[in-house]
Amino acid sequence: MLVDEPVDGIRLAVKDLIDTAGVETTYGSVLFRGHVPAEDAACVGLTTAAGYAVVGKANLHEFAFGVTSDNPHFGLVANPLDSSRFAGGSSGGSAAALAGGLADAALGTDSAGSVRIPAACCGVVGFKPTHGRVPTDGVFPLAPSFDVVGPMGRTVVDCVALHRALDPTVEPNSMELTDVRVGLAWLDRADPLVRARVDEAASRFTAPETIELPGSEAVDNAFRREAANVHRTLWAEHRERYGEDVRTKLERCFAVSDEEYEAAVQARRAYADAWRDAVDGYDVVLTPTVPCVAPPASLGERGVRDQLLRFTDPVSVVGCPALALPCGTAEDGLPASLQIVGQRDADGLVLGVGLGLEADREPELP
Repeated sequence: MLVDEPVDGIRLAVKDLIDTAGVETTYGSVLFRGHVPAEDAACVGLTTAAGYAVVGKANLHEFAFGVTSDNPHFGLVANPLDSSRFAGGSSGGSAAALAGGLADAALGTDSAGSVRIPAACCGVVGFKPTHGRVPTDGVFPLAPSFDVVGPMGRTVVDCVALHRALDPTVEPNSMELTDVRVGLAWLDRADPLVRARVDEAASRFTAPETIELPGSEAVDNAFRREAANVHRTLWAEHRERYGEDVRTKLERCFAVSDEEYEAAVQARRAYADAWRDAVDGYDVVLTPTVPCVAPPASLGERGVRDQLLRFTDPVSVVGCPALALPCGTAEDGLPASLQIVGQRDADGLVLGVGLGLEADREPELP
């Protein structure tokens, strides 16, 4: 949905999970059609105070619970690069607004990859800050201990500018790329041309080392229980008004037992320790953001969910900062995306590395 009147400021698209005063905010659900918040979310207030102007609300996966932004109530978000492909989710509308030239910057949210996945699919930049650094007041939750608000832009420069409004304490680090200690992971699990593009980006650093990162599947039930808690009251009254995709996921969430939840909480603590051990000694870790280019919409959410979450979800489990950055043309002439992951609270270093890679990259021939 677009704002009717011309705006004065940097054009900002806001994910429709985020409250905007006087502008309908649906959270991607028919249950909130016609809902008009009285106040802006904290992140919207910060950005408008910094000179951004909301030009519209961006469609998303219903209640942000999905990776495709195929919304049964408000329609599929078309990928501006190829309308037969998913734009990614859940912040698909934010990424598509940037790729389609409808906005100069965008706000998204990320709980397991929801900024980074659509940024990768649409060939734009998306940043997931360290968990807890950007206020989430006025944002409908998905799984609160995983949720973050993140900036998106067509360039790292644009993304950094928006992030300054969200967290003025973060300043990009100006380290030379050759001085950054780099670990490299998960390339063997990506499609060939995606792997090649990420490998080329890694070659700009001095002697990147391949490392093994742990998988985070044992933590899934912690996420599911938090999502169930968010929806418990709405679900009791309106279960049949949820779309089939999200309804099926929530049924699984409500089935998580107390014992399974406690085991997942313990697994999350153990996973954080294993992650710290794996990345010890490295400033950043480079991975593909997703293992493929934007997948065909014909595959459906179930056909792509696990694949698209493969490299983003583990980073959300540990709450580290991560930047999704386009890194060249891959399969089917679509963009590959590099994920730059830092230690917790090393947001400035991650953004600085992104700026360095963007400045260092030679433009592609037309």
